[in-house]
Amino acid sequence: MEGLPSGYRPNVGVCLINSDNQVFVASRLNVPGAWQMPQGGIEEGEEPTAAAIRELQEETGIVSVEIIAEVWPTNKFHCTLSLLPRWFNRQVPRWLTNDFPPAVKAKVNRLWGGEWHGQAQKWFLMRLTKDESEVNLASSEADTEFSEWKWASPNEVIEQAVDYKRSTYEEVMATFRPYLSERGIAAKCLSTKW
Repeated sequence: MEGLPSGYRPNVGVCLINSDNQVFVASRLNVPGAWQMPQGGIEEGEEPTAAAIRELQEETGIVSVEIIAEVWPTNKFHCTLSLLPRWFNRQVPRWLTNDFPPAVKAKVNRLWGGEWHGQAQKWFLMRLTKDESEVNLASSEADTEFSEWKWASPNEVIEQAVDYKRSTYEEVMATFRPYLSERGIAAKCLSTKW
């Protein structure tokens, strides 16, 4: 893949927002209290956009979304909006990277095979176009990764992320800030019922 840093597993991330511009996060089953946005690996031959839509559906059951912005190979945003404010010309890296801490690195390298230093992620900003009844954390054939979910403010997303993902989340939130609102208050956590 173009521009992929060596030694980093290609990955996508989805910053999903609702009509109140709050961000979807879910709590990991294997790391209680660690909240994250949907993300996952890009399969061989898969385009990042397709991977982002697939990962979102596998992890959350959500299919009703529109892509608002994404990082393009030219380091510019592609936006579905026809007119953007003049101030929205922020450039971002093609791939945002995070390095695994030693314990995580050993575990994921066993699971995924290979010798990965961390993840290189391409991020997408998507908006939920239907109601949240579509959320089903146990919706796919893949193993369930999350125990509960909520809508959060951008600051909460950063504060509740695991340490090694925090700088990436800061960059994602800063990059997509023009679309996000601090006025939203996070909803209570919603547990899945399998």
